[in-house]
Amino acid sequence: MTTTQTLLTPASDPTPVVVNTLPELSGPQWVTRFPGSNRTNDLNSSFRQSAEDFIVALKAAGANVRISATYRPRERAYLMHYCVKISKGLISPDRVPKMSGVEIEWDHGDERASKNAAAEMARGYTIVHPPALTSRHTERAAIDMTITGIIGKTMLDASAQAVEVTDNTVLYRVGASYGCHKLIPDPPHWSDNGT
Repeated sequence: MTTTQTLLTPASDPTPVVVNTLPELSGPQWVTRFPGSNRTNDLNSSFRQSAEDFIVALKAAGANVRISATYRPRERAYLMHYCVKISKGLISPDRVPKMSGVEIEWDHGDERASKNAAAEMARGYTIVHPPALTSRHTERAAIDMTITGIIGKTMLDASAQAVEVTDNTVLYRVGASYGCHKLIPDPPHWSDNGT
């Protein structure tokens, strides 16, 4: 649990200094910390080119593309991973390993309070698919994007062949031709290898 300690100051300055001495309790305030990116510039160079070329082809065909995530710092992945596990009862909050640089206390001293705080974090992150500790996002090789308005339209694949996108299966094949592979259980997620 988070506690504070009051330090004494010299007699010339009677104002006490309050310093946090233990990690901060988990909760929704953590969601804005260690922010990720939604810019293709933050992807590794090879996947960045694949993603950008695919997006250009999608937009040229009349699709709308909204990017929600690209690079995810490891600290953010850690927070996302364990808030889901705690909220679902898959790990006890007192068993979560520490991560250097992330001064969070998952254990609120009460199981229900700990789970509720973790669930609030998971909602704040708008988690769709359980996040891994190390993922293509932390490796700068994944993009989460919502693509609309492409079904029924014709677009060019990476070989400049015109393809009618009759359904998502066709879209996934076109994406793969650019080096953007779909992780099907995770609606917005594309990566360099489909994981």
